[in-house]
Amino acid sequence: MDHTTPSTALAYLNPRYWDQRFSEEEQYEWFKDYSHFRHLIHSHLTPNSSVLELGCGNSQMCEELHKDGAIDITCIDLSHVAVDNMQRRLLSRGLNDIKVLQADMLELPFGDECFDLVIEKGTMDVLFVDSGDPWNPKPETISKVMATLKGVHRVLKANGIFISITFGQPHFRRPIFNAPDFSWSVEWTTFGETFHYFVYVLKKGQRSSYEDIPIKRSEAPRINLVHEELESEDFAFLINVDELNS
Repeated sequence: MDHTTPSTALAYLNPRYWDQRFSEEEQYEWFKDYSHFRHLIHSHLTPNSSVLELGCGNSQMCEELHKDGAIDITCIDLSHVAVDNMQRRLLSRGLNDIKVLQADMLELPFGDECFDLVIEKGTMDVLFVDSGDPWNPKPETISKVMATLKGVHRVLKANGIFISITFGQPHFRRPIFNAPDFSWSVEWTTFGETFHYFVYVLKKGQRSSYEDIPIKRSEAPRINLVHEELESEDFAFLINVDELNS
């Protein structure tokens, strides 16, 4: 455990924690780097895609998306330190066409239907660190998650796509993604070797009746955590994933 790892998962909810971390940490990739899941999202990306990344932090994902041909990329983060550092890094690498803004994903400062693709990697997981029972999250957790999803749904163009890369298993995430507020279809797959991360692809305007089928508690598989596969993730996040099996 290094100095960037908090003593409790609750620190992830504190903006000061992230400002301090980003002031000390140059670059970090949650849930593996882009090369591990590129094959799962590349087909949803075109040179004409307008892309929004939620919670860019100090990840290199926006740069990898740019290498894959996306020109119109906007990154947001709540931390002004992360935003300042990212702006300097991109400018130093000649990527001044990637926009980086300080913004809260719970209150997206964009007009309706302005992005073809919205993507997040581990950012929404932060909202769940104090959720309580994963089968019945606290109302305040659901309120924040729904605010985020409603904002994403609003800024997506017709037939736009939201990609969420997460620890969250389908029996926990699908009931939220399938809320009647949304018109998107929900598909998911995994990547990883011993431990699987989940990639959800939500396509706006393509919801079917299948999405309305409730998920029973008995359908939940158990996760077998292997330290070697997860050793690059923060200790507090591992605790939270472990609790999902309870």
